[in-house]
Amino acid sequence: MTDPVSISSGARLSLGQAGAAYDAAVGRARDEEWATRLFDRDVTLWSSDPRVGAAISERLGWLDAPAHFADRIAALEGFGDAIVDEGYTTVVVAGMGGSSLAPDVLHRTFGSQDGYPRLRILDSTDPAYVAATFDDLDPLRTLVLIASKSGTTTEPNAFLADAWSRIHDALEAVGHHTYETPGGFIAAITDPGKSVEAIPHHDDFREVFLNPPDTGGRYSALTYVGLVPASLIGLDLDALLASASAMLGQCREPDPMANPGLSLGLAIGTLAKAGRDKLTFLTDDAITSFGAWAEQLIAESTGKRGVGIVPVDLEPLGAVGSYGTDRAFVRITLAGAENRARDDLTAALEAAGHPVIRIDVGDPIDLGAEFVRWEVATAIAGAVLGIDPFDQPNVEEAKQLTKSMLARHDRGETDQAPPPAPIAAGDDLTLHGDAALRLTSGDGGVTGELSRHLARRRPNAYLCLQAFIAPTPGRDDALARIRALLRDRTGRATTAGYGPRFLHSTGQLHKGGAPIGWFLQLTADHPVDREIPGWPYSFGQLIDGQASGDFAAIEAHDLPILRVHLGDDPDTGLAALERALEAALDTPTEA
Repeated sequence: MTDPVSISSGARLSLGQAGAAYDAAVGRARDEEWATRLFDRDVTLWSSDPRVGAAISERLGWLDAPAHFADRIAALEGFGDAIVDEGYTTVVVAGMGGSSLAPDVLHRTFGSQDGYPRLRILDSTDPAYVAATFDDLDPLRTLVLIASKSGTTTEPNAFLADAWSRIHDALEAVGHHTYETPGGFIAAITDPGKSVEAIPHHDDFREVFLNPPDTGGRYSALTYVGLVPASLIGLDLDALLASASAMLGQCREPDPMANPGLSLGLAIGTLAKAGRDKLTFLTDDAITSFGAWAEQLIAESTGKRGVGIVPVDLEPLGAVGSYGTDRAFVRITLAGAENRARDDLTAALEAAGHPVIRIDVGDPIDLGAEFVRWEVATAIAGAVLGIDPFDQPNVEEAKQLTKSMLARHDRGETDQAPPPAPIAAGDDLTLHGDAALRLTSGDGGVTGELSRHLARRRPNAYLCLQAFIAPTPGRDDALARIRALLRDRTGRATTAGYGPRFLHSTGQLHKGGAPIGWFLQLTADHPVDREIPGWPYSFGQLIDGQASGDFAAIEAHDLPILRVHLGDDPDTGLAALERALEAALDTPTEA
């Protein structure tokens, strides 16, 4: 164990055996002037390939975001105040990945100020979740905010189709309203040009916020993506952007040890290269939603070309002995909050020689600074790992496979192609294996097939639960119990995500990162489906197609994946899966 090293902005590093490698990285970054080159937009920091460099140069607008949007605060606050004055009670942010996660952090951290609308995030195509988001709302007192950088993203456009139809019917029912079309109850955040033109009905929207096109979705927290929803819940935008600007100024410091973003990026990149590539977040409850935003930023930015940092968010706390030597830990605290369990675990992990990064956040509004710190750190980690942190070469794989499956409906072929025959069924569960499981012999029982799948995990694997079901607090708890069970019994890091949201977050890492993932895909029936107005398929068919597309993409990368179908009651199915996994882990296998 090494003594913690203090760096600027309330951060300390205790890197254990990776300390020497970190010192070398600090020396290199200082000698090669990485901080200066970052703010000079010197793309050779990441690649000497002119083509790659040209693409990177079009993705660095996030460095200007705090200053650029400080001039737009009055207009944003005016927009939020107008929504309040007109009596809107709810805002639904409909987006995916970076377009929904930053608003979700702000919403979960700050809530809505007195008099401002409630905020809901719609980022699941499960028909039950779409219904739970929309159906108890008055369409004429709800603002729908469509967030889509490209304008062509399937999920936001499906949400738009649903909202447009509901608002149209409500207008018809009252016979008249201030707005003659549903567009008066809809706003959008997108890029100019082809992006906005691709969104149906965009000319009729109440407002269209055009982002600078040189900012990628996962680096867009401090653009209209985060700031428009923030204005609608009454957040102090001046304070949020002032916090971000102050951090950006500190990240210009040439000395890595005095630069909060550069030092963090050097640390997480160096640790990953040293085999500590499972970056585990231990975040205070009041700001715990920040982990999901950081997860998508890190995973999608670094998980490619066979390398990457695996962010581990919301994994239940365990005993020190449950964590392997492939872990590094980030303890994020909020001043004034008490979390003895996380503090005690962090101290014990540090004493056991695990690398620990400690970050102290003085006030929730300083999440503006943390957005910047982690954006800079992720860009720098990309330089350490020798990859372009701004592209996403594998994201389209699952999308294209999904589109090809759903194209049957476009041609009027309404029957889905049947999945491969199940390899096991019982206790409300049906198991479908990848080719490696289907073409080898098992006992045909649920426990035995789960045991066979568990035996395929690699020594340095992360175990990933992919839940293509509607999120609920109860299901969050069930997934957490399963993660704790897997972690404690195997010693492997665990991750979990709801589909299709994770496809816009960790999906790039799954296919493009180090080939060490082990996947358990969870699907369910849709007793009550929901049509997508004007589309040739329903929400249930869409999410099922997305699950099938991702399964095929992971299988094509020769990664182990097993689908567990939970039937028509996901809660009962998750309980059965927990029992079956516990039994499978008791079955002797060779890991």
